[in-house]
Amino acid sequence: MSADPNPRNDLRKQAQRWLDDDPDPASRAELQAVLDRLPASAPELADRFAGPLTFGTAGLRGPLRAGPNGMNLAVVTQAAAGLVAWLTAQGGTGPLVIGYDARTGSRAFAEQTARVATGADRPALLLPRPLPTPVLAHAVRQLGAVAGVMVTASHNPPQDNGYKVYLGSELGGELGAGAQIVPPADVDIQSAIRAVGPLANVPLGPPGQLLDDDLVAAYVRQAVEVIAPGGPRDLNVAYTPLHGVGAAVFTAVFAHAGFPTPGIVADQAEPDPKFPTVSFPNPEEPGAVNRLTALAESTGADIAIANDPDADRCAVVIRESAATTVPEPGGGTPGWRMLRGDEMGALLADHLMRRGVTGLYATTIVSSALLRAMCAARDLPYDETLTGFKWIVRAGDGSTPLVYGYEEALGYCVAPDHVRDKDGITAALTIAELAAGLKAEGRTLAGRLDELAAEFGVHRTDQLSVRVDDPRVITDAMARIRAATPATLLGQPLTESRDLLPEADVVILRSANARVVIRPSGTEPKLKAYLEVVQPVTEGDVASARHHAATAVAALRTEVATSLGV
Repeated sequence: MSADPNPRNDLRKQAQRWLDDDPDPASRAELQAVLDRLPASAPELADRFAGPLTFGTAGLRGPLRAGPNGMNLAVVTQAAAGLVAWLTAQGGTGPLVIGYDARTGSRAFAEQTARVATGADRPALLLPRPLPTPVLAHAVRQLGAVAGVMVTASHNPPQDNGYKVYLGSELGGELGAGAQIVPPADVDIQSAIRAVGPLANVPLGPPGQLLDDDLVAAYVRQAVEVIAPGGPRDLNVAYTPLHGVGAAVFTAVFAHAGFPTPGIVADQAEPDPKFPTVSFPNPEEPGAVNRLTALAESTGADIAIANDPDADRCAVVIRESAATTVPEPGGGTPGWRMLRGDEMGALLADHLMRRGVTGLYATTIVSSALLRAMCAARDLPYDETLTGFKWIVRAGDGSTPLVYGYEEALGYCVAPDHVRDKDGITAALTIAELAAGLKAEGRTLAGRLDELAAEFGVHRTDQLSVRVDDPRVITDAMARIRAATPATLLGQPLTESRDLLPEADVVILRSANARVVIRPSGTEPKLKAYLEVVQPVTEGDVASARHHAATAVAALRTEVATSLGV
């Protein structure tokens, strides 16, 4: 029988098959409304059925909507059934532990995952309420789970949700115990998901075991052990969870560690899936921390801290002279400046090193070269990985235990044996320990950064980030830089030009004092170019070196944008 010559009819048939199998009445009604508006709704219907969400190393992430190209109960049911089938095929024993944030649909997706697991005779343990992603990552190790699922879209826009998968030690191995999945597990799980038949045939069991607050208390106790006991605790902190789930655990950790209760931005304190006070619930976005810096200024805070909505990232804003502070995009309170991820990464590493923490220090190819220089000077092991904490926590060859890892996108792992992933709460506690210790000596985080610059040179980093509606813009830009790679950076000849295909869609360019790493974002429709200029400090004049580095990195940004055609 020949295929239907009308693509719209074929699309309608696909949609009808989906409707017949969708277990969620609300999603069925939503999709039916799209069908009822045909032919006007044909582009929207085509987008919903353009293809299934891809299950990769970040799991699933996409807009909340009916159809295979969205996050909904049908997609989650299929993903859970595929994951559970894969765990069984691998011979994995033990329970599946499931966490969720406060985004729209998160609890329902978590509960459905639990029912799919118990329907396949696998115990399911459900976290007691919406909690930070680090608590779930900790629970995988704490409870000896075969795997963990976290329902969250992290810092994505309000209309999105997502589904992260972690493995326990049995299937993840020593380095991957409690870490996010890496290839080939992601590809194999994707195949298992595609092999799931009609959803009506997926057995659903009881809702699983609801865990109590003992698990959260265990996370809090072990988080406090990340810092040294008995140190200075006099620190006034302003804090925002950005409408996410971090506040209760964050304040509990600070209280148990002996710090004063942080002041919290009142209209961002409670979880709200609409994120009404920010354009994007990401501390890095322009204007996202304006309310935080206003609170810090009005309360005389020493530092200000923001978590992203699932609290696995941490941003720190410090007080500097209003006359010397470089204005941040989106306004903000004069005299306050957010630390770049690389600045905080260096501060945390330096603090741990000076506390005598020995072992492997790691970061990614897009992060600053400063950590490499620090490790070389202090004779400590160092490694550099592809982007993402799934790689950072697997750094090295296993002979030297990882003690610290960070990525420039505000992700820090200060205690891999506690949480083998980025953890915005223990990172915040550790930076607070450092800030309180410096305050007791009449010093500041800004001053410590100057001391590091004087020792290792100013490592000025920046990022060219282009958000797109059409992914072809990214594809074309990557093709352009590969076809016409510049021979110089800031007038200096390249010392390295490296293309990481097929392992990763990354281009790396280096000269004597500059570095550029170009790649598509793995979680958002963005093209990113990571820029760095290293400016030596002469005669102790850090301010002059910073000025020259800032000028140079701005020029480098323009060069790279031109080469990419964006």
